[in-house]
Amino acid sequence: MSDGADRLADVRRRIDAAARAAGRDPASVTLVAVSKTHGADRIRELLEAGQRIFGENRVQEAQEKFPALKAAYPDLELHLIGPLQTNKVRDAVALFDVIESVDRERLAAALAKEMDRLGRRPACYVQVNTGEEPQKAGVAPADVDAFVAACRDTHKLPVVGLMCIPPADEEPALHFALLAKMAARNGLAKVSMGMSADYEIAVRLGATHVRVGSALFGARGALAAHA
Repeated sequence: MSDGADRLADVRRRIDAAARAAGRDPASVTLVAVSKTHGADRIRELLEAGQRIFGENRVQEAQEKFPALKAAYPDLELHLIGPLQTNKVRDAVALFDVIESVDRERLAAALAKEMDRLGRRPACYVQVNTGEEPQKAGVAPADVDAFVAACRDTHKLPVVGLMCIPPADEEPALHFALLAKMAARNGLAKVSMGMSADYEIAVRLGATHVRVGSALFGARGALAAHA
């Protein structure tokens, strides 16, 4: 097995164990391999080992890597997990299968317009700033219900879940529990939470999607185009 395949098998084992410890079916947890800053060769290594769901932070970087990979692996599913600028919405709707970072009214309106124009409707998650950190994107917890309703009713977006990135210096379990509670309250089945350092905790608290980068790829690389 390759190094990438070994890492993938280890992460999958850990997800399986965390799910079983929580009395959950391991198949209810989806691993999103976060491939930002890593080249197509590293991504292909995981594809060859059976991984099909990947996450990228930047539209431009994903455009450089994924069209050819998607052509080679038609069942590849690509998630946008980083902040989305409105001027990148057209490209994002064209390339990504899931957009996890819907966080403001203007973006929701732009996404709705492009989905109608392109006839393509990527599933959407509302990003919640559970720690209410001023430097972070995301809807404040107090505004989640109203924003989800606006995305669904006004903009007709295909909202399927919530996503969060807890503060680095706080206990993540509190944020994961809060996100799961808000998702349930809004009838949303999917909860994207947990990264390399805390994905097992997230699984125990109900994550349906975990976004794992360094545990799969090692230290972040530097694409030549972004060096």
